[in-house]
Amino acid sequence: MSKYLVNLKINNIPVTVEEGTTILDAAKKLNFSIPTLCYHEDLSVAGNCRVCLVEVSGARNLAASCATPVSEGMEVFTNSKNVRTSRKHVVELLLSEHNADCTKCFKNGHCELQDLASAYRIGDHVFIDLVKPKDKVIDISSPSICKDDSKCIRCQRCVRTCAELQAVSALAVCHKGDHQRISTFLGKPMHEVVCTNCGQCINRCPTGALTERSYIEEVWEAINDLGKHVVVQTAPAVRVALGEDLGMELGTRVTGKMVSALRHVGFDSVLDTDFTADLTILEEGNELLRRLKKVLVDKDETVALPMFTSCSPGWIKYIEHMFSEQLPNLSTCKSPQQMFGALAKTYYAQRKNINPKNMVVVSIMPCTAKKFESGRPEMRDSGYQDVDYVLTTRELAMMIKQAGIDFSKLDEDGYDTIMGDSTGAAVIFGSTGGVMEAALRTVYEVVTGREVPFTNLNIVPVRGMEGVKEARIMLKDVKPDFSYLEGVEVSVAIAHGLSNAKKIMEAVRDGKATYHFVEVMACPGGCLGGGGQPIPTSPDIRKKRAEAIYSEDEGLIRRKSHENPEVLQIYKEFLIEPLGHKSHDLLHTHYKPRKRY
Repeated sequence: MSKYLVNLKINNIPVTVEEGTTILDAAKKLNFSIPTLCYHEDLSVAGNCRVCLVEVSGARNLAASCATPVSEGMEVFTNSKNVRTSRKHVVELLLSEHNADCTKCFKNGHCELQDLASAYRIGDHVFIDLVKPKDKVIDISSPSICKDDSKCIRCQRCVRTCAELQAVSALAVCHKGDHQRISTFLGKPMHEVVCTNCGQCINRCPTGALTERSYIEEVWEAINDLGKHVVVQTAPAVRVALGEDLGMELGTRVTGKMVSALRHVGFDSVLDTDFTADLTILEEGNELLRRLKKVLVDKDETVALPMFTSCSPGWIKYIEHMFSEQLPNLSTCKSPQQMFGALAKTYYAQRKNINPKNMVVVSIMPCTAKKFESGRPEMRDSGYQDVDYVLTTRELAMMIKQAGIDFSKLDEDGYDTIMGDSTGAAVIFGSTGGVMEAALRTVYEVVTGREVPFTNLNIVPVRGMEGVKEARIMLKDVKPDFSYLEGVEVSVAIAHGLSNAKKIMEAVRDGKATYHFVEVMACPGGCLGGGGQPIPTSPDIRKKRAEAIYSEDEGLIRRKSHENPEVLQIYKEFLIEPLGHKSHDLLHTHYKPRKRY
């Protein structure tokens, strides 16, 4: 049912919007920018920072534009003297409680409070500095996230992110008045609470209160050590977002320039996580088929279905804490990042005749949880720590700038061989639904001998930004080896954002939903909306990145994982077969329950 239309004036200009529209959104329609700090498109309205104040004719007080709906005949002024003065005082008050060592801050140049202080020309300290020395102690206990209370302005974006988007609530508001702060359960360090390390709080923090743990200096040190062979791998979602931090338009694909930049930075070998994304599909697809056979043919009631994907480390930690009884449903496959690390220090080292002791494997990931994942005790099957350092997309942009590289003028370059080839199926791993689509492209063809019955291999039902998606695909005229699947309608589901994962997990647990295969990504939009991606993030930004990912897929010659020649070669020379002995040792693992408190 259509909403009523409301007529009002903003800065004496008439505008018509739907009933329920806020003043903030109505002003955007006229291209008037109202500053905000606590507001974010992905989150519920809080209205607690008061930076977005506007003047409404006839009103006694200034109104918070993010939380005030329009009304018929309303007259709004976004730039009156009263508004400008009030906003300036709000910013000054926030700065009085903020550790403003901007030049030393990780978010310097990318801080919303800093931008406002510059816009309103905040100079002399009008108010007493209230930052306490004890607040300047930074929590770096987590391998993924730094928490600096002295930079916090209590906008509560992080609290709403953790509760609303991720259903975790690792952060909460505690105490009142001048004692109010954002804290963890009982004030424990970040690594001791139920934090999934997803980094979504970082992506929405307007200041430097929450940032990623940076390993840039450790990577530079490795690159400069002539005794080390430094290998770098790049995740699929990085190539559609890196350009944002290097002066390029949203949704620009920079794969070739990124590879060229990594060589200029000094990495000895530039390889692609997409290679092991393709490998994951072969291992995971065969694992799904094996589980289905045990259930349908052997009638083995101990086999856990549906099978859940296991490539998102934030999701893995979430299920360990919140749904540990369903851990058997997880695919045993490691993530593509960790498969790559294990193979780099075994297969790649053998092919290159390099002592793995002298190798350093660096990952460029859209994800802060990957930093935690690389240090897991389960991830040392090569005999060493499989992946040594993980950098976010943002950190790579910093390194490129530090190296003095003019990114826009770089030539396009290609990945090195052995573990650098990939297909379009691997590229779409970067978007929600991509792992499912890649798996279906391969499994359907393996079972039937035919391509999936979708135009140009695009399995549209599993795409899109809906929080939970479902799809079904009928298996008919299957190969003799898969006769047990004849007439089976494979039921799949996709969730992105842990609050949506929770919905699926509860439905499966309570017997309200039945699936064969479920893809879960911890972050909104999947990896393209990861906690290590360029800031800001919004639905429109994630949509443009998704369009770039699917465009890259369609532009490649090979778009099915089982057609990757380097994957076929590694099975022939090293792994022998999917789910074989060596694959089991290097590419698969199991996880254990974790406490909630």
